[in-house]
Amino acid sequence: MLTPDTWRKSSFSGGGQGDACVEVAHTHPHISIRDSKTPTRATLTFPATAFTSFIEALKAGSPADPDGCLPG
Repeated sequence: MLTPDTWRKSSFSGGGQGDACVEVAHTHPHISIRDSKTPTRATLTFPATAFTSFIEALKAGSPADPDGCLPG
């Protein structure tokens, strides 16, 4: 079960309260993500290998990250 302590916010989550991006939870062998502005709503869960590939593609510059939420 995912508890409040399970979730980590991006260090690029914006100023103020830091609620402008996503939160991530590692629940081996999966990665769950949720909107940090509405944490009680639905989450998305992916196999860790698929999520890692997705993040690597984002870091490579596709698609653009207009809000600056992802580490570069």
